[in-house]
Amino acid sequence: MKYRLFALAIFGGLIFGGCSNAADKIDESRTDKSVGLSDVDGDELPEFTFEEDFHDFGNVKEGETATHEFKFTNTGKAPLVITSARGSCGCTVPEYPKTPVAPGESGTIKVSFDSNGRSGRQDKNVTLTANTVPNQKILKITSIVVKEDQ
Repeated sequence: MKYRLFALAIFGGLIFGGCSNAADKIDESRTDKSVGLSDVDGDELPEFTFEEDFHDFGNVKEGETATHEFKFTNTGKAPLVITSARGSCGCTVPEYPKTPVAPGESGTIKVSFDSNGRSGRQDKNVTLTANTVPNQKILKITSIVVKEDQ
């Protein structure tokens, strides 16, 4: 019993001793501290303006794929660049513009929801990351997946 306790103490010491503060590993000479969020002119940024950021598909038969297009306009004063769009699970797949959206121009985020293997109420999110402030926008979809025989 003492051997196990001793071995556990040694193992724990190795685990915790091997961890170090991540802040200690930052090379300060390679970070630019001259630009902060307060230095950014908010009037010169791109901005999402969506017609809607929530869509209810209603009842969807299990196995069907439902799609919806979220329309937006860049109401800012700089080109809007979407760097990623991720669904909250593999059943929710977004498609987004890969090129910059100029100020005043519009675009769409097409979201497909695959109901295969799902049942009941489904609430899903799509997280967009872009060069906006804040840099993330969340779109939401919901549906009720029903079996075909219902």
